[in-house]
Formats: sequence, C-alpha cells, structure tokens
Amino acid sequence: MAMAAYSNQAQAMMRDYLLADPLVPYTSVLIGVFLCKMAYDLTRILSSFYFKGYSSLTKIQRVEWNNRGMSSAHAIFIAAVSVYLVASTDLFSDRLNGPITFRSSIISTSALGVSVGYFITDLAMIFWLFPSLGGMEYVLHHTLSLVAIAYTMLSGEGQFYTYMILISETTTPEINMRWFLDTAGLKKSSAYLINGILIFVVWLVARIFLFLYVFYHIYLHYSQIMKMHAFGYYLTLTVPSVLFVMNAMWFTKILKGEEQHEAALTTLSLGLWERTIPAACGFCAACPCSNLFAAMGIDETLASNHITSMQTRKKRRQKSYVKGQKVEQVLADVSMKKRPFSCAYVLASCSK
Repeated sequence: MAMAAYSNQAQAMMRDYLLADPLVPYTSVLIGVFLCKMAYDLTRILSSFYFKGYSSLTKIQRVEWNNRGMSSAHAIFIAAVSVYLVASTDLFSDRLNGPITFRSSIISTSALGVSVGYFITDLAMIFWLFPSLGGMEYVLHHTLSLVAIAYTMLSGEGQFYTYMILISETTTPEINMRWFLDTAGLKKSSAYLINGILIFVVWLVARIFLFLYVFYHIYLHYSQIMKMHAFGYYLTLTVPSVLFVMNAMWFTKILKGEEQHEAALTTLSLGLWERTIPAACGFCAACPCSNLFAAMGIDETLASNHITSMQTRKKRRQKSYVKGQKVEQVLADVSMKKRPFSCAYVLASCSK
C-alpha cells in the first residue's frame, strides 16, 4: 500500500509539475544540461577503462574526446526523435487539418528542450576553451541552432521545420568517429576509410538533399509560414539557408579528400628523381599503389595534416627540373584528363 501511494504521488507530481505545459520547456532544458553532464562523464569513464591511449592524451584532447562523446549522444537522441515525430506519428501529417507550422505536443516540445540544453552546454564549453573546441563557424552554427530551437520550443511555431533540420544531426557521430580514429592513431585503418565513405553518403543525404526538400516544402507551404510571428517567419527563412551554405562549404572540404591524394601524387612524382620525399606531401594511405611505393623505398608514414597547397605545387612545377621534364609532361597529361589518374601510371611513365 505504501509503495502504491508513493507511486501515485510521483505520477501526480510528474503530471502536475514537470509535464505541466508552462513548465515543460524549462524542465526539459535542465534535463538536457544534466544529460549532457552524464554523457560527458560516462564517456570519460568508459574511455579510461577501454581505451589504453586515453591517459596519454593531452588535457585538451581528453576534454574534446569527452565533448565529442557528449555531442554524439545528443545527435543520436535528437535524430531518432526527429525521424520518429516526422515519419512515424501523425503530428505533422498532411491528413490533419490546420497549418503545419502551429503543430506541437508535449513530447516534441520536451525533446526540443533537451536539445536546447545540449546547445547551451556545448556553446559554453566552446567559449570557455575557445578556440580549442571550434572556431567562429561553430559559434555561428550553435548560436543559430540555439536561437531557432529555443524559439520554436517556447512558441510552438515551426516545429516541423526544426525537426527536419535536426535530422541532419545524423552526420555528427560519423564526424566524431573520424576524430576519434585519428586521435587514436588509426587513420590508416579500414575503419577510418569506411567511416569516411559513410560521412560522404550521410552528409550528402542529410545536409544537402534534405535541406533542398525543406526549401521545397517551405515554398509549397509559404502561405502557412506567413501566418507565423514575424520573428518565427524570418527564422524559418534564414536559418535553414545559412546552415545550408555552411553545410555546402563543409561538404567541399569532404570532397577535398581526392585533392589530397592528387597533392600527394604530385609531390611524390616531383621528388621521385632524388628519392627524397618532402615531409609535407600528405601521403594517402588508401592509395592502391602503396605496395609499389614501399617496394621503391618510399616512406609511407608521412604527415597527412600538411598537404602541399595548390599554389606551392604550381611554383614547384615552374622550377627548372632537368630530369623532371618528363614528370611535368606526365602530370600535365593527367591534369588535362589525357591520361588516367593513377599513381602506378605516373611512376611507371616517369621511370622510363
């Protein structure tokens, strides 16, 4: 009887206070901050037990390691909730009457509050350790996200578009995993390569194609968006646009992985005659010709974080290379697509 009474009291408190409509946003924000602290500490504890190299990381690396564990936990949570609310419930279904821009529920508002708690926590850490956890682009991204999510949480307006944008958080665990593998010294592993391919695919779908669909949906429902408060109206139009531009810029960096391979090939080819490879060539470990390079005594353990720039490579090609004239011609043929792009082709041609 006593346990039943306590259970009834707890349920009544949950219903009358924590889940009361005016308190849902504020309660969920506090819960979000608390969950971020738990995820941060849990990442630290698990990493110290299961990753031997964790203790050898610098202090700021450990902080970033734990921070990325926290951001991955938030991304998995909010992406799952977003997909559930958008695709598996009738909350934003076209079958319901009324503008889609004014639909909300306790669950949708609570989840947004948890997300607000995360962005507050992460933004505070970014400012506290600036710029170790991210530069101004992260500040801009988090500030826009925080303002937009907080507004739609408090007003109940535009939650559909907010959740559509939050689906893009599906790319966060892959980005963090890339950093984890790099920090753990596994940059040349198959897991790193597979994760890179996954980043490309998920980013293209969740941060490029999905945003294009959001813009199309906004166009179709523009009459409903015009009924929103002026602040919400401008947020709906500007925030997705700014985030899309940032996503496109970051996507070009992802595509530069192929350019890094080309930069490595150019530097390797120009240095082939002297059998010395500059330390900043950015050798691509995934190159299918790795065995060929190894057989020729070329060191594969080169710094990949210092890729030779296009401008530097252009200046190097302008230098006078007596034996390198053939290299110049081969590289010119490759760059003009007259010959297939292949390390084996370039090395074989230059060695004749």
